[in-house]
Amino acid sequence: MTDRSPEPQGPSLVRPYSLTSGRTKPAVELAVEALIRALPEPVNRHRELDDVEAAIVALCAQSPSVAEIAARVGVPLGVARVLVADLVEAGYVQVLATLRDDATDDERRQLIERVLSGLRSI
Repeated sequence: MTDRSPEPQGPSLVRPYSLTSGRTKPAVELAVEALIRALPEPVNRHRELDDVEAAIVALCAQSPSVAEIAARVGVPLGVARVLVADLVEAGYVQVLATLRDDATDDERRQLIERVLSGLRSI
């Protein structure tokens, strides 16, 4: 009898679709550089988190950007935006202010440098 191990498969294209229930637009508009912070655990949460959502909330203790969350969790950026927006609406995380519309070029450059630095450290 020969051992018939399954052939290795590439990344699943169905998984990101199933993580967001087919949604491609986040309920809350999120910039890729937006910093996300986990909120203290309120008493009245009525929703259980799946593994990916729980990983996102755990990462948000460090206030990463949406781009960092996508990279660390290993999901496409669009999927991360939808999942983070769901967690914002459910009261698990909050979006920290990044830049205002009247931000200077130096402020914008510093933000881009911080995001790039965070991505490189991954």
